[in-house]
Amino acid sequence: MTPDPYFDLTGKVALVTGGSRGLGYQMVRAFAERGADVIIASRKLDNCETVAEEMRALGSKAMACQLHAAKWDSIDRAISEVYAAYGRVDILVNNAGMSPRVASHEVTEELFDSVVGLNFKGPFRLASQVAHRMREGNGGVIINVSSSGALQPLPEVVPYGSAKAALNAMTRSLAAEYGPSVRVNTLSPGPFLTDIAKAWPEENRRHVDSAIGRPGHPTEIVAAALFLASPASSFTTGATVRVDGGLHIGQ
Repeated sequence: MTPDPYFDLTGKVALVTGGSRGLGYQMVRAFAERGADVIIASRKLDNCETVAEEMRALGSKAMACQLHAAKWDSIDRAISEVYAAYGRVDILVNNAGMSPRVASHEVTEELFDSVVGLNFKGPFRLASQVAHRMREGNGGVIINVSSSGALQPLPEVVPYGSAKAALNAMTRSLAAEYGPSVRVNTLSPGPFLTDIAKAWPEENRRHVDSAIGRPGHPTEIVAAALFLASPASSFTTGATVRVDGGLHIGQ
């Protein structure tokens, strides 16, 4: 694919957590197709290596990286490995997350800590450490992948929605702290037909209470991710970009 001038990522280094499947995979592929060298990070190294091989076939200098996105020691180790291999990160996508559905009064402390750890505690560590390094170097871009669950009341996923709301607040604060050379934005997806949707009732797979009226297909995240990752969004920071089909938030 010939990169559009607005979305040309030639020579950029992009690190994507949760990059071996779902929306993360779509972003990894879109970045690689437009010239970026990509690091695919998740707990399952074999899955990351499979995607890395696919990206190498596209010409990307791709790397598989084992990372537990909730554990600070794992995050710090991964950062050291990536910087040893590439010398920098130009684009960071905090994409890893989970949203188990449990009645709030049944949430255990262990589950609460796991959800908040993966959706906020870990992304904070990764974003803050990479933002510092970006500012010390030539700057960069950070994209925090949030959720429509942070913007509307959803039962039985309260720790998840709350952690994503914290992620939204973190975006604005980090943008203020590490700007102007580091831009930090939130990408807020709505319901998408990724692997998790296989467990949804058929009606939910066909209809959503939104302006467009259906869930998104994974490839529909690509344009927004490219916008935030590329110079096309050079005057955009501290923002939340909703890609949710016009969900009727708050209704």
